[in-house]
Amino acid sequence: MKCLLIASESAEVLFHWSDLEYRQNIQEKYGASQEEGEGLPAFEDILSTLFAPIIISCSTLEDSYTSFTTENNQIYVLHQFDECLYIAVNGDGKEKEDDLRRKIYVLKKMIEVMFGMVTLSGNLLRKELRPQETEQRARLWKYLQSLLETYSLLRENDQSFLVEAVERLIHPQLCELCIEFLERRLVQQLNSSVERAGEEVLHAFVLVHTKLLAFYSSRNASVLTTSDLLALIIMAQNMYPSNLDLDETSPEDVESTSGSGPESFYTPEPSPSSRGSSGSEKAGQGEFPVFEFVDPEVQMAEDSLHTLEISPPDPSSPRRVFLEVSQKDGLYPMMPHSMYCLSLWPGITLVLLTKIPTSAVAMSVYKYLEDFDKLEKRLHEGHGGPASARSPLNIYDIRTKMDKFIKALGPSELQSAYLQNVWTEFKNRAFSKGGSGFNKELIPCCKNMKTQLCGIYRRYFLTGSESADAAQHLSAGLQERAQAMVQEKLMDWKDFLLVKSKRNITMVSYPFFSKYTLSLQADLTYLEDFPGLVHFICVDRSTGQMIAPSLSITERTTSELGKGPVANYIKNKVWALVRTTRRYLQKGYSTVTLRDGDFYFCYFLWFENESGYKLQPLDIPVQPDDSPPVGMLAYDYYKRLLRYYSKNHKGETIKCYELLTVHLGVIPTEIILQHCRQLASKLWEPSRNLLL
Repeated sequence: MKCLLIASESAEVLFHWSDLEYRQNIQEKYGASQEEGEGLPAFEDILSTLFAPIIISCSTLEDSYTSFTTENNQIYVLHQFDECLYIAVNGDGKEKEDDLRRKIYVLKKMIEVMFGMVTLSGNLLRKELRPQETEQRARLWKYLQSLLETYSLLRENDQSFLVEAVERLIHPQLCELCIEFLERRLVQQLNSSVERAGEEVLHAFVLVHTKLLAFYSSRNASVLTTSDLLALIIMAQNMYPSNLDLDETSPEDVESTSGSGPESFYTPEPSPSSRGSSGSEKAGQGEFPVFEFVDPEVQMAEDSLHTLEISPPDPSSPRRVFLEVSQKDGLYPMMPHSMYCLSLWPGITLVLLTKIPTSAVAMSVYKYLEDFDKLEKRLHEGHGGPASARSPLNIYDIRTKMDKFIKALGPSELQSAYLQNVWTEFKNRAFSKGGSGFNKELIPCCKNMKTQLCGIYRRYFLTGSESADAAQHLSAGLQERAQAMVQEKLMDWKDFLLVKSKRNITMVSYPFFSKYTLSLQADLTYLEDFPGLVHFICVDRSTGQMIAPSLSITERTTSELGKGPVANYIKNKVWALVRTTRRYLQKGYSTVTLRDGDFYFCYFLWFENESGYKLQPLDIPVQPDDSPPVGMLAYDYYKRLLRYYSKNHKGETIKCYELLTVHLGVIPTEIILQHCRQLASKLWEPSRNLLL
């Protein structure tokens, strides 16, 4: 019984998602209070009425609560982001406060990727999240709902999303071959084509389910952060979901596909992916699936937003995404890109990220937003004057640049005219003799300037993407040629890759993989080298990459962990261990060892310099219970931790690692600790996997 809601301070629902059980429960309770013969209002209106007291109390109380539990054991977690209140609810006991808080932050992250700097303006964000047109609102909400469900499914089943780090396919030769192909053939041809409409391909990568086969960034590109890459994988999985219901093929059933002989494989057709308890389905391969939220026999009132049929958009049209860009002069968050998801085969996807021609406008907008934000804070502190010694802000320089920026936008644009009017008012108040000057009376003008700048950003990169800019993207023919090029390159490998993605690393060495790949398990058999080791996860938090043996939990597949129930039992233990270690890490512990029944769990976090020398441990800052979740997707906790640790190691490149292990409880403790030390050193040996 789950629900997630975004509401404005006036209790207007800006977005909601709920599962079938929650909807039925709320409708039954609300229906019991209705007079006989009176129909139920729309579910959205029921939620607004139900949550209104919570929303109003949060907006009026200075020190509001962040979570509470009701008498019927429903957990509520609340978080205020500017003018929007996020509320997550769980009533079935399957999610704790930490899980709900993480879900809230992930939803906020996905909204930032979708809307960029418009999220910095509460008024504009409300317009984006709740469009006036019913069909447009239905389309947007269903897409957000499907992203949430995709994330939940990945987090429950995929180790990379459990620890929030990227997992690569371990096959150095093939990965290197693909990277070289992306660089010298694909990206080069795309960027030299006249059909690219001014766009430039910055990043190209191939996914096998959620695992990264190859990733290439052009020389002009910024580093793609782990947070953004994980968000893009969620979007790619949402568009082309992996079918978890298909029977896994064992390595013994697959012959080598690396030769030039004829293929003898059967590739199953894609089918809708089950969404488990949410009661929803993916409709084919469309971007905006139609959800069946409520059984018609149970549903007491039809909500138009859930019954409206929405036609999917043109698959050749890119999705606008906003990602962090690092330049020589600083960091620019939420810069516009176009994202192209091209399905090569079911389970294998090519993703292209392009720079759009007008991206310089976004950089200018961010600089001015930052300047006016600094000025507003300075005025709040009572340090007025354009030449305040407390800040390097040069308001006269900003004045000159802003005049040029508005002139370059052109007077014909309505949004530019609004910006011009607000800027004129600001100059009259700040610089003219009869104006108020630089004091607190100028704060409303700063706020207006920031709103209008966000409006320019919205016009160029959101509403514009549906009108004037719609034709400015890689042509459909160019996309098809790119798709065909990569398909031709990987044709002989596709079946191998799909099997490899299921058994990227195994606790034992399968003959199939030992013969045809040079991967980790080919020269390291974990059960022989580390007797009693059941499972491990190792994460390089500096690069956001992880290594872990595959966890197969299907009924038909037998692995070293046994069949479905046994493997599922181990999986649940691993998931619980990660939750536990995060709580301890939040409280400042970098080492955790605990015994649970027949198993012994270990967790270690440590730092190394560039030479691989382990550095002295440092007291980790204790985080409050309502702090952002530990991870890298919605909030990069480890980036802040590395920055904190690097204060005492200036001039050095510091790396951060995590290791989680599960051993049989009968193994002596000293042997377990010895295994952990040896395993950590072997996993990250440069000779073992160059691409990691």
